[in-house]
Amino acid sequence: MTGFVSFVGSGPGDPELLTLKAVDRLKRADAVLFDDLSAGPILAHARSGADLVGVGKRAGRPSPKQHHVSQLLVEYAQENQRVVRLKSGDGGTFGRLEEETDALKAAGIAYEIIPGVPSACAAAAAAGIPLTRRLTARRVQFITGHDVRGALPEDLNMAALADPQATTVVFMGQRTFPALAAMLIDGGLPANTPALLAEGVSTDAQALHRMTVQTLADRLRRAVSDAPALILYGALAEG
Repeated sequence: MTGFVSFVGSGPGDPELLTLKAVDRLKRADAVLFDDLSAGPILAHARSGADLVGVGKRAGRPSPKQHHVSQLLVEYAQENQRVVRLKSGDGGTFGRLEEETDALKAAGIAYEIIPGVPSACAAAAAAGIPLTRRLTARRVQFITGHDVRGALPEDLNMAALADPQATTVVFMGQRTFPALAAMLIDGGLPANTPALLAEGVSTDAQALHRMTVQTLADRLRRAVSDAPALILYGALAEG
């Protein structure tokens, strides 16, 4: 017999943002493999006696290799365990979800995907702004700020990213944003386009910093926080 894996989006960190289905799966799990940002009070919903295994990845810190995480999921499931893979935010948004589901498919293990509150939505809500607006912000785009090498991806669609009528959210982009901002401005995005740096969204460490694309680039060129952060830019980021 084999077990079953539930990929659970834990949201941005506030346990009150968990879905009812997420809490149910945590309460019934034999093992919970969790990201760093899914730790803390969220794990209080796990049942007593469940194996709690930290497998989170953070930029610039020692982290488990992806193949090791995938193998752990397979091994727990092959022991007829009910497994929760707890991913921060929504697991399908820059969460390397497919690499893990592929491993389960190859091993013949069944799974489900339970969405979580995306951190981008939580950041906008914390800032008191929408992500879209009729006529002036009809499109939202999510991008990653680094590739597998930690550098700015080389295949970005700069025309789309420099569109002043879009709301753009940059995940994992603090270190590369100065370079991205220079390319955006060269591509026609006004340097004074509103920008929002959202750190530790929905946690006690939450901090929201409003500025322009240029001033944010200047700030991040001088120093980068260790806190998990998102960058939003576009007309709506002004609040």
